[in-house]
Amino acid sequence: MGDGTGLSQFMTAIGEIARGALVPSTPPVWERHLLSARDAPLITYQHEEYSHNTSSPENGTIISVDNLVCRSFLFRQSHISSLRRFVPHNLRCSTFDILSACLWRCRTKALELDPNDDVRLICIVNARFKFNPPLPLGYYGNALGFPAASSSIGKLTQNPIEYALKLVKQAKTKVTEEYMKSTMDLLVTRGRPNVKLARSYIVSDLTRAQFKEIDFGWGEAVLVGPETFWELISFYIPSKNKKGDDEIIVPVCLPASAMKNFVKELEDMLKDEPTVHADI
Repeated sequence: MGDGTGLSQFMTAIGEIARGALVPSTPPVWERHLLSARDAPLITYQHEEYSHNTSSPENGTIISVDNLVCRSFLFRQSHISSLRRFVPHNLRCSTFDILSACLWRCRTKALELDPNDDVRLICIVNARFKFNPPLPLGYYGNALGFPAASSSIGKLTQNPIEYALKLVKQAKTKVTEEYMKSTMDLLVTRGRPNVKLARSYIVSDLTRAQFKEIDFGWGEAVLVGPETFWELISFYIPSKNKKGDDEIIVPVCLPASAMKNFVKELEDMLKDEPTVHADI
């Protein structure tokens, strides 16, 4: 079992060998015991991302996956700058933070769900450097955390984007060494519960995964991303325009009526920066 970083490392090694190297520049590291549950398991976090009742479904509105429409949206640096207009100057945030807050809020408004229900944004976080010492360079196992930001739909949609942004930032800060150990203990003691999917939206940033640098002998990749659309997951896929400027492609899947609402919500946020649809 591996994750995106492990896959990137494996493909990089294959590329190096294809170009004549005898061994990969980063030797693979197994050492799965580093991410094992403790001898005396202790769950120290609430872990909203996992279901705590495996025998009954969650209460509240379930998002229909019938008649799904999948589209990709292209975000230039000008789009990100436009979104930052809504952020107070004293609130620092990354591109991932503001983009995730925007997409989560727009998507939730577009679905027109019961304002009393709760929704979650689950961030996929590489936890390799959250440990002290960090996991060994070359460790290719699954070292992902899935921290969740949670809010009632009413609060998320009625408050300014600053509200969603703070929730995203708070969720990311949960991922510490203790959080990961607590996660491993939870998976062992509760029989590997599923990630909560009802009214959840999952985002994964691939812009730093180094897939584009992989070279099998005929140059770097032009475009890297998942093979198909995923219903509840948006990957942030790195891209460049003809001028060499960095851009981000984000696939989104929604019911047809909600997709129309989503595009309108996104256009309202971007104002003078028209949305761009990307074909991937």
